[in-house]
Amino acid sequence: MKDRYIILTILVVQALCAFFFVSDILSSLFGLRAEPVAWRVREMIEIGAAVGLILGVVTGAIALNRSVSQKRQAEDKLRIASTAFAEVIDERFRGWSLTPAERDVALFLIKGMSIADIAALRETSEGTVKAQTNAIYRKASVGGSQQLLSLFIDDLMDDAAMARVGSKT
Repeated sequence: MKDRYIILTILVVQALCAFFFVSDILSSLFGLRAEPVAWRVREMIEIGAAVGLILGVVTGAIALNRSVSQKRQAEDKLRIASTAFAEVIDERFRGWSLTPAERDVALFLIKGMSIADIAALRETSEGTVKAQTNAIYRKASVGGSQQLLSLFIDDLMDDAAMARVGSKT
């Protein structure tokens, strides 16, 4: 939160500095300058404006670097979570002794696909997919695709809860 205020402050300073330079150029171009400013004062204002713009560029670069780093960390965490989810799925499928075809159908069910969509993707009949889904539900001891998905969510939530408990000790 502190970084946000610093960046906002620098952005305002940078905008004021840019406004100074643009207004100075436009006033010279259209001859709008009413009263000349002492050259020393003008030099100090220009130096201050230039420093403000440079500070804005440096702050922007730092913020961009942090943002890229945070994005990379989030992608790494997502990759780890995806791997963990794939491991949970594989472990469950092995425990249920699913056939390769049942594994494919189960994955599609977990993704929320319909029987018709699964049949089209697997280039098989809906009847075959229904028979495979019934075998999956029987082996997993669930009543439908939502209960099937909830088994995996429960596993991941238990893992997440265990990780939180482990990190507090």
